Amino acid sequence: VHFATMAVGKNKKLNKGKKGSKKKVVDVFTKKDWYDVKAPSYFAQRQIGKTLVTRSAGTKLASDGLKGRVFEVSLADLNQDESSHRKIKLMCEDIQGKNLLTNFHGMDMTTDKLRSLVRKKQSTIEAFTDVKTSDGYVLRLFCIGFTKRRQNQAKLTSYAQSSQIRAIRAKMVEIMAREAQCDLRELVNKFIPESISKDIEKATNGIYPLHDVFIRKVKILRKPRFDVTRLMELHGDVATTDSGAKVGGAGEFKEPAPLDSV
Repeated sequence: VHFATMAVGKNKKLNKGKKGSKKKVVDVFTKKDWYDVKAPSYFAQRQIGKTLVTRSAGTKLASDGLKGRVFEVSLADLNQDESSHRKIKLMCEDIQGKNLLTNFHGMDMTTDKLRSLVRKKQSTIEAFTDVKTSDGYVLRLFCIGFTKRRQNQAKLTSYAQSSQIRAIRAKMVEIMAREAQCDLRELVNKFIPESISKDIEKATNGIYPLHDVFIRKVKILRKPRFDVTRLMELHGDVATTDSGAKVGGAGEFKEPAPLDSV
């Protein structure tokens, strides 16, 4: 009986291990940089947090990966107060060194707050309208309000008639459009203290008294062309960069006298 023995050196596949076993494990975080996210100057807390991005390599720039990022922050964190039911969206528009300069991109209300407002035996009135600010932003504002029990009311329910609801809705739209006749910065400063909601509550009192009136949501539909100077005005001190040290000694430069040989 003859057994054929195969030479180990001839069959190359015998010595090979599994495919890709010697692949180097590289930590992806070594290729990334941290950037500070800065809120506009009309908020009390300017430093929102930090964000990661892959370092610039070849044609792929880090700034392209950062511009357009949207950060959702609680208004309680931004203004260091108790308005925790408000969520503010900020979009990165420019990069200065390691700082991301953001601008207002929208506003929302937390789900738990909205659910706590809706109750039985009252009418819910909602309205929305598109407005254009003086600096070219087109926004969609959503308003919500609820009918209120009158003083010494014997009736259990506080439902408004459909004609009253229509009149209240028209009043909401009118006030929202009127209050938006300003620039975006001024409009955001109206959203924060709920001044538009208070105006709606006062105006609709003659039709049917309302309570818990809120600008529920704000969407930015269209933006004007990006203007760096306007963004710098919003950020003020963050936008300024350190100037370099003066080159040369203390004495002024004096031109040497011409030589006789020349």
